[in-house]
Amino acid sequence: MKRAVAIRYEEDNPAPFVLAKERGVLAERMVKIARDYGIEMVVDESLTDSLFMVESGSPIPESLYEAVAALLAYVYRTRTAK
Repeated sequence: MKRAVAIRYEEDNPAPFVLAKERGVLAERMVKIARDYGIEMVVDESLTDSLFMVESGSPIPESLYEAVAALLAYVYRTRTAK
């Protein structure tokens, strides 16, 4: 079953947080909306598994800081290259 997790990082928050997460048809809808709005997406099933355990609206756990930092760095590099 398809799953999608949206994360957000705001400079005034101590850590990125899980903005939304969905399964199945709703996950597909999240992906379509992200594409429609030009939101960068990264496929990482292992990270998705871990982030799916975090409640929506909650900060990511410290154990995921390194993986999420690498993902965000990739997204920022991709954005600035455009």
